[in-house]
Parts: sequence; structure tokens; C-alpha cells
Amino acid sequence: MTAPSDTAERERLDILITDALADLDLAYERINAGSFLVTLEGEHKLRTMTWLVVQDHTLLVEAFFMRAPAENAASTYAFLLSRNAKTYGVHFSIDRVGDIFLTGQIPLLAVTAEEIDRILGCVGTYADDNFDPAIALGFASAIEREKAWRAKLAAGTATKPG
Repeated sequence: MTAPSDTAERERLDILITDALADLDLAYERINAGSFLVTLEGEHKLRTMTWLVVQDHTLLVEAFFMRAPAENAASTYAFLLSRNAKTYGVHFSIDRVGDIFLTGQIPLLAVTAEEIDRILGCVGTYADDNFDPAIALGFASAIEREKAWRAKLAAGTATKPG
């Protein structure tokens, strides 16, 4: 397969991805040819914004998972790193500031409607299944403060924060 610098190949991939996302009935924005921002709805992580970007030889898949942990960073990263051994197509990764993403690359030869369905299903599942435990590790103190504030609110003794 030629690199998608070939106009016909880029157009074919753009149509394939557009049609696959429409068939899956997913909300998405086509930023430009070969570049899509897809919204995956979840139960625990309510929305996972996922990029699909046609590159020279691969389809980049990248989804923001959560910001850098405020505490227990090593435990949070270790928890997610341990999940990578069981993932398909994407893995947990961090950027230079410690924010966490699901990232992967699919060879252009493997890009089909079925593979787009599979990879987006994986992103949605991994984000949703791991969100609550990762947040509980990385933001334990903030969660406890929120619970205490809500308890005071329910008892009628809370003051508005900040």
C-alpha cells in the first residue's frame, strides 16, 4: 500500500472512516481529511474524546483518559501499566506533564470498518472500566473532601466552598 500522501488513498481512508463512524452512530467531528474527533459515551467515564488521525503509514488512535494524579502517582501509573498487558490496539501512556492517555497505532493495511469498531470499543471499555479505580488512587484526598462537603450539605451545615 502506498503512503496516504497519495490523494486517492487519503480519500479512500477518509470515506471509510466517515462511513464506519456513521454506521456506528457515534458523535464525531471531522476536523479535516483523515482527522476525526470521536466522542465515546461511557457509564463511569462519561465521555472519552478520541482522535483518529491518518498518518503516513498508520492510523493514530489517541484518547485523553485523565489528568496527572494529584497524589499516589506511582500507584496510579502502576495500576494502569499493569492493564497494558491485557489491552488490544491501545495502551495507557503519559505525556510530559503526567496526564494519562490511551494511545495506539493501526497499520493502514488493517484499517477496516470492523477494525475501527473494535478499536473504538476497546478505547471505550478500557476508559470506562479503569476510570473509577484510577481516580480513586490519584485523587483520594479530593474525593474525601467532596464526600465530607456533601455530608455537611445534606446535614444543612455546609458553607459554599471558595
